[in-house]
Amino acid sequence: MSLLALGINHKTAPVKIREQLSFAPDTVPDALKDLVSQEAVNEAVILSTCNRTEIYCQLNCEDDDTSVATEALVQWLKSFHQLEDTDISEYLYLHPNKDAVRHMLRVASGLDSLVLGEPQILGQLKSAFAVARKSNTVQQMLNKLFQHTFSCAKQVRTDTAIGASAVSVAFASVSLAKQIFSDFHEHTALLIGAGETIELVARHLKESGIGRIIIANRTLEKAHLLAHEFDGYAIALNEIPAHLAEADIVISSTASQLPILGKGTVESAIKKRKHKPIFMVDIAVPRDIEEQVSDLEDVFLYTVDDLKEIIDEGLKSRQEAALKAEEIIDVEVSHFMNWQRSLNSITTMCQYRSKAGDICEQAVKHAKKQLHNGQSVDEVLEYLAHQLTNKLIHQPCIQIKQAGMDGRTELVDAAIELFDLEIKD
Repeated sequence: MSLLALGINHKTAPVKIREQLSFAPDTVPDALKDLVSQEAVNEAVILSTCNRTEIYCQLNCEDDDTSVATEALVQWLKSFHQLEDTDISEYLYLHPNKDAVRHMLRVASGLDSLVLGEPQILGQLKSAFAVARKSNTVQQMLNKLFQHTFSCAKQVRTDTAIGASAVSVAFASVSLAKQIFSDFHEHTALLIGAGETIELVARHLKESGIGRIIIANRTLEKAHLLAHEFDGYAIALNEIPAHLAEADIVISSTASQLPILGKGTVESAIKKRKHKPIFMVDIAVPRDIEEQVSDLEDVFLYTVDDLKEIIDEGLKSRQEAALKAEEIIDVEVSHFMNWQRSLNSITTMCQYRSKAGDICEQAVKHAKKQLHNGQSVDEVLEYLAHQLTNKLIHQPCIQIKQAGMDGRTELVDAAIELFDLEIKD
């Protein structure tokens, strides 16, 4: 049986192509069942995110004969998405066997992500595996591979700093705030906007234990939706002056063409706070917070450009951690491939035990017949031992003898090790 990882991602395909090959969550169970009904596929898991669509499967073919099965899998993918007339081959990557294992481990560890070291992909892989298990499209091989993958990703997270450094403006903003405020749970954050960046900021703040979150947005309904997700409080933009004094942290990211916070508004808030400092990050371009706000005492204002140095340093740190992560993955790939190879030996042992059992059964049956015919117990036992010995060693002896005649010394040496023989000079 051969392993295969087939897919596209942000590196190989533009979003236009990724959209066409993505699987909606409610279609995945049926897609999995249809996939394993194909003659070429024995087990399958489908991972579909905004940045990648991948199929991990065990094919019904030998490791050196995957071309026909692979082509069938590609045709199934095109057919499922009704793209029979579209050539997608230039966007696809195919990773067989050992390369498939390495690819999975790298994906789970965040080494193949758009943002190096991001942790969300591991959760997405776990969800994809859970759906496949529920759909009964996972058996021994993929079950072992995914469990091994999750264990490896956990080790990478534990033993390296792959996810510790800030590499996005959202992460960098929160990391900087944590350096300024030690008792995070006692402070309030005002987030202006309700887009993807602010959502990420809110997530990082929540995970870091922020005490309270206020979401301000032009559309109050969107603010309410986001605030509800993070146990926050929603306000409209025109309510900011009334709540600004409550905020120790202000992070803004809107699409406004004009500043939302002016120097006068912030100055009034500082007076209400009795000059307790405010930490502000303006992620927006054009800026949401007037440049003159930075002139105020007790205000620490940072822009996107100020965060660049933090992000660059974070990327450097993650790249260094990635080198160590690759070393861990090398070891874990080897461990999995050793386990996979051991399956072949287990099959061989089972077959040998079955053959030996058949020989034993026939010999015992004949021995019982001799006892029934009146032969003495001693004679029958001696005959039984002789028969079993001869029948069990007959074929191995012939093979070893032939190997010696053919000069196949490696087989003779293997027999010495296999039968634990002590060869005397």
